Amino acid sequence: MRHYLYLYGLCGRYRTDVLIAGGARQGVLIYMTISEAERVGVIVERLRAAYPDATCSLHFQTPLQLLVATILSAQCTDERVNAVTPTLFQTYPTAEAFAAAPLEELEAAIKPTGFYRNKAKHIQAACRLIAEQHGGEVPRAMDDLIALPGVARKTANVVMGNAYATVEGVVVDTHVGRVSRRLGLTASDDPVRVEADLMAALPPAEWLDYAHRVIAHGRVVCKARLAECAVCVLNDVCPSSTVQSPSQS
Repeated sequence: MRHYLYLYGLCGRYRTDVLIAGGARQGVLIYMTISEAERVGVIVERLRAAYPDATCSLHFQTPLQLLVATILSAQCTDERVNAVTPTLFQTYPTAEAFAAAPLEELEAAIKPTGFYRNKAKHIQAACRLIAEQHGGEVPRAMDDLIALPGVARKTANVVMGNAYATVEGVVVDTHVGRVSRRLGLTASDDPVRVEADLMAALPPAEWLDYAHRVIAHGRVVCKARLAECAVCVLNDVCPSSTVQSPSQS
């Protein structure tokens, strides 16, 4: 499949059109066809340029803290999680402390994050297994992580990539799924299928940073209710863009 890439500047190698704005010549519009692999490369490079400092927005100091914060982030903003966790982590500094906490007390501590009863049960059950089977340390392996209650591949990828600098997959949250579908990198709503599609499309070295940057992009530009295509750095390589391309005019 070929895609059109539109660039602004001067180049004699490609067919060019004069770009006119307000009746005055503004420059030359250059367009050429690119392959899907080249398009993905453009997406990666532009996201890197737009969000060079994008990283995990959950606040943590230890793998356990990141694990708990990620469980709390389900159906909740990272900002709200970050407001709850300082006191939470001070009260329960270890997996053993979380496991031994009265359930009602733990529920009250995390109530602002929503779905607090299920989250409290998952956190406590996961921490109990960590204390009993892993010496109180959050395991580093994918199979061990997804064996913990409340932990699926998304949470495991977050912990492995950000706490242990081990990347075996792509973090797929609601932003990553939505933006990746709009970009045509996947057609699935299933996080596992989305992750597989992204792993096939992206170079492994980009898996962690792609997620960080797409999450940032999804929050500020490619929003769920209304994508701001006019200001998007990807609007000429995105099949869902509402910005009219020269080939459509």
